Amino acid sequence: MRKLSTLLISFFLLNGLWAARPGELVNEWQLADLDGKTHRLSDYKDHVIVMEWFNYDCPFVLKHYDTGSIQKLQKQSREKGIIWLSVRSGKTDSEELKNSAQNFKVNANAVLKDPNGMVAKHLGARTTPHVFIIDKSGKVAYSGALDDQPTPDPASLKNARNYVAEALNAILAGQQVKVPATRPYGCGVK
Repeated sequence: MRKLSTLLISFFLLNGLWAARPGELVNEWQLADLDGKTHRLSDYKDHVIVMEWFNYDCPFVLKHYDTGSIQKLQKQSREKGIIWLSVRSGKTDSEELKNSAQNFKVNANAVLKDPNGMVAKHLGARTTPHVFIIDKSGKVAYSGALDDQPTPDPASLKNARNYVAEALNAILAGQQVKVPATRPYGCGVK
């Protein structure tokens, strides 16, 4: 029993080391986009960055893409100088992913592949969708769900509280993010 307790305590302590929390600096990472171009965190120094974990097979992700709500937020964010990176962890086919991104009219700066899930593990991405906002100083400003409606029903967006939009607006206004972390919901990250 004592060994099990020690093992569990060690697991939770080590697990905490791998998850980036609001206020913590994000370590350097590099991922390739769908054309093979390498993107690094340091490429976007002095920018606000949104990292959105997605999977187009997930009904919780489709809630946002089928309605166009996330593409609208991506576009608005980019127009304000925010870098939006959509990340797909696990094994992926670049051509299939490229076709899906075109079909969904994705407005991200880049769609990145995290084939072995190392960046997902580093940040602690657990679901699709799961969003991390990194401020200009390289610290996590927000981590969690897109909204407060943990359902795949598109009708839920009508009265949803969009945590990501709120956090981005606060950051751009030079204010503290009121809700820096929420529980993400959706399909598991592979």
